[in-house]
Amino acid sequence: MKLKLHVWRQKDGNSPGQMVTYDAPDVSPDMSFLEMLDEVNEGLIAKGEEPIAFDHDCREGICGMCSLMINGEAHGPERGTTTCQLHMRKFKSGDEITIEPWRAHAFPIIKDLVTNRGAFDRIVAAGGFVSVRTGGTPDGNAIPISKEEADLSMDAAACIGCGACAAACPNASAMLFVGALVSKFKHLPQGQAERDRRVSNMVAQHDAEGFGNCRNVRECEAVCPKEISIRVIAETYRDYARAKLHGK
Repeated sequence: MKLKLHVWRQKDGNSPGQMVTYDAPDVSPDMSFLEMLDEVNEGLIAKGEEPIAFDHDCREGICGMCSLMINGEAHGPERGTTTCQLHMRKFKSGDEITIEPWRAHAFPIIKDLVTNRGAFDRIVAAGGFVSVRTGGTPDGNAIPISKEEADLSMDAAACIGCGACAAACPNASAMLFVGALVSKFKHLPQGQAERDRRVSNMVAQHDAEGFGNCRNVRECEAVCPKEISIRVIAETYRDYARAKLHGK
């Protein structure tokens, strides 16, 4: 496959950036998108040029490190797929591909396609801890949880915190991320003790980081690589109202 790439290059957060065009003349359809970028970078290094900086880690769709807006879509054209699991067979020879970093005020650019997603870490920290009893190991079924509640919790716990939801949202809202964190504890008995405080603190930190409010555009749901439903956002707003009624 022969491709033409239009890649956002930016030295650092204080420097202006620009789109730079590169040819990728020998791309295998079996390569992942990140492996294709690896090949391009090897060519740049061989020519003595600066390689393209981009985020990656596990390359198994689990860690949430990979990002990239690919032709204007977070994680590219395949639904329910991270960038690292996107294969070049989804494109065809002769295609031109535009590659940009996550675009959100709360995700400042570090270099090229790499953004600082520390805002998500601070939202997690604002949620605090879950109270647990210490001592001996309890029996596995000592705390009964219905199948329905367990499934709702596990669906929300699938969030890998990649940031696609905020990057794709026209209002740069990260409420799908916050909602996933709130929902996975809300449906478990262990999550009840700090339920009010958790949602209040996370929503406050979300706003303090500069993320916008949710407007039900549902773009977050469309691009989420784990296909998390906006049901978690509705649950978060209900829990937030409940916390305010309780004075938390």
